[in-house]
Amino acid sequence: MELRSGRRLSSLPPRKRNKSLNRRSNRITESTPSNIDIGRDEDRISTLSDYLLLGILERVDLPSAVRAGAVSTRWQHLPHQLSHLHLDVGHFPGATPLETMDAFTGAMRRLLSTCSPAADCNSSRAIKTLILSFYMSSTHLCSIGRTVEDVVTHSATERLEFNISLPSANKTRFGKQFMSFSRSCRVTFRCLTRLTLKNLAFGHSDVTNLINACDRLDHLTLSCCRLVKHSALKIDTPCSGIKELKFICFMCTWIELISVPKLRQVRCVCWPFENPPVRFGYVLELRDVSLINEAMAWQAPFKLSECLSRSAKNLSRLILHFGHQMIWIQPEHPKNLAAIFRNLATVFLLGMFRECDLSWTLFTLEAAPALRSITLFRHSCVKTPESSAEKTNVVWELSKDLKHLNLKVLLIFGCEDEDRVTNYIRLVMERAKGLKRIDLRGEYPCEDCNTIDLERSNVEKDGRRRIKEGLTHGSSSSVEIIIC
Repeated sequence: MELRSGRRLSSLPPRKRNKSLNRRSNRITESTPSNIDIGRDEDRISTLSDYLLLGILERVDLPSAVRAGAVSTRWQHLPHQLSHLHLDVGHFPGATPLETMDAFTGAMRRLLSTCSPAADCNSSRAIKTLILSFYMSSTHLCSIGRTVEDVVTHSATERLEFNISLPSANKTRFGKQFMSFSRSCRVTFRCLTRLTLKNLAFGHSDVTNLINACDRLDHLTLSCCRLVKHSALKIDTPCSGIKELKFICFMCTWIELISVPKLRQVRCVCWPFENPPVRFGYVLELRDVSLINEAMAWQAPFKLSECLSRSAKNLSRLILHFGHQMIWIQPEHPKNLAAIFRNLATVFLLGMFRECDLSWTLFTLEAAPALRSITLFRHSCVKTPESSAEKTNVVWELSKDLKHLNLKVLLIFGCEDEDRVTNYIRLVMERAKGLKRIDLRGEYPCEDCNTIDLERSNVEKDGRRRIKEGLTHGSSSSVEIIIC
């Protein structure tokens, strides 16, 4: 059961607090036995069993659950029995990061203690989910490590997650402290299932060593991190079980995944180095690749065959987001991608600038015989950062004898260029003999746009209607065309 945010209870008087909790637990309270004799002035919720009350508290955020324990002695011990905990440093006030971490660490020790103020110290407690989001702080890391080690040693914890960020700018020093922390708390790190690190600097082999030290780690996110020495980040973990890697603004020359055999998903966002951003080695289980970037002037387009490995024969989903700037991939002959794309089922080509020709996107259709859906996201935003690469059209000549049997769905967002979109769809309909549905949808605004007004929305919808009429007039095709 995941923790969910709830309405703060501390600002309500006791009677309204109980009413608020009662509203949140209507379905649970229906299971209350009808033969309980409740007095006129008695608290109805507090008569419920601990099991049901814990079900209520696990549906609100942790601060609200703790505050609920202050309402009466009946609730006081309940936060110490929660089996799903998410403790976030952002919930604790403090004039400085040090004071905030003092409050965070104190609350963590109290909530994770085996004996609560009103509970039986001999009773067993299983913490199934433990998520801790905190700052790097040398004075608190040992306390966090020891406390968590005690929990994972005595509990069958299914999910243990650390989200660690940096309160200051000295990335190198804190990167060394983090690696020292991971080595000194080996039991804790062996049990980690998810790890997110932000604003840290690593040595050449630190990331590989970290993954190898975390036996249960299946998800690693490195956000705004970098290598101490500007070089390639090389990850060689042939025995690890890691399944998902995310790199967000990671500073290095490139990322090389030498051997990560259990890896299923890779997401690379905003790489500030030359293309290609990732070079895949032995990644036999790879299923899902996302590359998201606004190309800079020094980043030249690259071929996907230079990036993806021939061992990635199970790739089923590919997401490329161009940030409404230059198209940073080069279409290539199907034979170069045939082994990699043989199981590719879904392609998302997002953030294409309005003037971009669309026919180049069909090189994926030629190389992927199992492809079932293509999604194109076009955008008319005219804002271009000064350092962006020049927007140019991509040229691709489709094979005349191409006949695709498995494509079922074509989805296009942003159809303001009626002729361009109509010609493209006709091209797809001629080649994709199994096509069942075409969805034509409006354009979504980006962060740099104003909200699309109603008048513009109506004009765009009229344009989509004209596209549909142009495609269906005099046609015997059974393809369903949907306007949203």
